[in-house]
Amino acid sequence: MSKPVILAALLSATLLVTACSKSRAVGDDEYNDYRTRGPERGKLGGEQGLVLGIGGKTSADAADQAGGALGVNAYLWRATLDTLSFMPLVSADPFGGVIITDWYSPPGAQGERFKATAYILGRQLRTDGIRITVFRQIEQGGRWVDQAVSPSTSGEIEDKVLARARELRSQTAAKS
Repeated sequence: MSKPVILAALLSATLLVTACSKSRAVGDDEYNDYRTRGPERGKLGGEQGLVLGIGGKTSADAADQAGGALGVNAYLWRATLDTLSFMPLVSADPFGGVIITDWYSPPGAQGERFKATAYILGRQLRTDGIRITVFRQIEQGGRWVDQAVSPSTSGEIEDKVLARARELRSQTAAKS
């Protein structure tokens, strides 16, 4: 065998072994914790598995369907949508937990516009479960130019989202 063929075979074998290893780039959180989601979750075959879009239902799946199956915390999701509702929505992915708004110019602020991206980071209602990034541009000479945003702006919006999420959760608890 020639050297390029041997090198290609070694590289392929290394990639295969690396891809099959048990190490993960993401730490154990509520998505990867088998104690909270049960050993039957994540299977491709078997009684509870998913094969070609057909799969058995677990009690967790039934609970998800009852509350609207979201990949993230439902209170954080709803609270984020409520808090950012004054800005036009471009994209909302409830399974990935990403909300992106379009540019918004506040009334009375000529030549200035804002955009926000919200990341809901888990299925639990926690203070570190939401990250919001705000972008700001000002108009200079007929062109939009990026400008720095006060570091406290994102934190203030995150606090409003968390307060709204707690309010939604307490309203739900009061109904039951």
